[in-house]
Amino acid sequence: MSATLPPVERRATATITLIAVCVACGLLPASLTGTSIALPDIGSDLGADLVSVQWVVNAYNLAFASVMLAAGALADLLGRKRMFTIGLLAFLLCTAGVGAVSDIVLVDLLRALAGVGAAMVLTSASALLAQAFDGPARLKAFGLLGSSFGLGLALGPSTSGMLVSLWGWRAVFFAHALIAAAVLLALPALRESRDPDATGVDWPGTTTFSGALVALTLALVEGPQRGWGDALVLALFAGFVVLIVAFVAVERRQARPMFDLGLFRQPRFVAVCLMPVLLAFGFVCLLVFLPSFFIGITGMGAKQAGLTMLLLTVPVLVFPVVAGTLAKTIPARVLLGVSLLLVAVGAAWLTVIDRAAGAGTLIGPLLVIGTGVGISFGLLDGAAIGSVDPARAGMAAGMFNTMRLTGEAVAIAGMGSLLVSLTRGGLGGLTDYPDAGAVGEVANKVAQGEIAAVAARVGETHRAAFVDFVSGSYTSAFHTVLWILAAVCALGAPVIAVMLRDRPAVPVHA
Repeated sequence: MSATLPPVERRATATITLIAVCVACGLLPASLTGTSIALPDIGSDLGADLVSVQWVVNAYNLAFASVMLAAGALADLLGRKRMFTIGLLAFLLCTAGVGAVSDIVLVDLLRALAGVGAAMVLTSASALLAQAFDGPARLKAFGLLGSSFGLGLALGPSTSGMLVSLWGWRAVFFAHALIAAAVLLALPALRESRDPDATGVDWPGTTTFSGALVALTLALVEGPQRGWGDALVLALFAGFVVLIVAFVAVERRQARPMFDLGLFRQPRFVAVCLMPVLLAFGFVCLLVFLPSFFIGITGMGAKQAGLTMLLLTVPVLVFPVVAGTLAKTIPARVLLGVSLLLVAVGAAWLTVIDRAAGAGTLIGPLLVIGTGVGISFGLLDGAAIGSVDPARAGMAAGMFNTMRLTGEAVAIAGMGSLLVSLTRGGLGGLTDYPDAGAVGEVANKVAQGEIAAVAARVGETHRAAFVDFVSGSYTSAFHTVLWILAAVCALGAPVIAVMLRDRPAVPVHA
């Protein structure tokens, strides 16, 4: 459609489209990682328990992952510009709503709806760029899109830390809503497009897949609270298994499945889908849980915690470009394997973290982890598309993004669950401080970064000893989780390299 416009107007339209899409898609991951800085203040201000506060992150990521493919199908059917607009409006209104309400249940619900809007925006953004650009310009446009996503992911914690320190946690959400509102100004310049062969949404597949993710996440979140043998927790795990089996059965019967399971018979595609799942454990989880550790255990303010997170995130902005250059001479399978090993080394090194840890202690491990993640980010999107036949590139990209977001949602819920369980197990001596409260409540508060609120209940004479005790328990739990993350990434590195060995170099975007 844009080809019918005069050349000057066509170039202007393409430029506006690029700016709008990149800003919007950079905002989506910032809404995930930036929120992590605000979690301690949200929990304290709204008097919310750990489970409710966890859902501020989980609800957004879970909804984002669950409806990704369905949103893409609707964009093809109803129009990509229309879906981009609806998604952006939903994200804007729900994000602004989070900053305006004072009920944690409403906050969680609005975050879930914002995640649905984010899925609509992301799935339609690629089609808008593909329509606006051709040839080499299209490759550069998609390169900028990937960079904007990484930029949002990386800068979310630091910018949110400054907002929280200046104006409180609500400012984070109002700022994100304001950026979304600015993108709306570009809508008149965007061109509409549809897929003439679109058949609609695979509702059975969408329902079973979303239901399975919700059941698994609920089970992981509720397990430490109710006990892993609790009937509800076991029922949720059983529901997850049943729904996943139903999803596989449904997709095998579809003439045009939204999730082509046949692609998982290709080792290269499985490998590139496995990579972001592994990185979710070694990187995205740290983006969510490290700020609470900094604020609750080391005593940093929100601004300082956000700035410290730059040690982890700045390399993610730099090394994708380096990886693209290295991939011209070094096989991508080697680079991806090395990236996982760097994350593993960094996670193991990060076990030096404790109450006294400052930037000098953390600079080494955080930079190593960020370097490993940055290398992989420079290769993964191109590898996902290049690992399958060109005719299936669109399907592969959609499945890859779904696997990436699903991995993040499950990893965040799983790591939070493990941290609470391990912390509870280390609080056996809590009986020496009867005024502190029940073990479960104390473990939850510590994981939220609210040690000071619990310590205030303890007599002044014993308060310092109590803080040392609970901080030590949580730090020990954090160290255990870091060793697990290191092991997962270290074991995954050779697996990825072997699965990619039948193609010396996986194509990457220029």
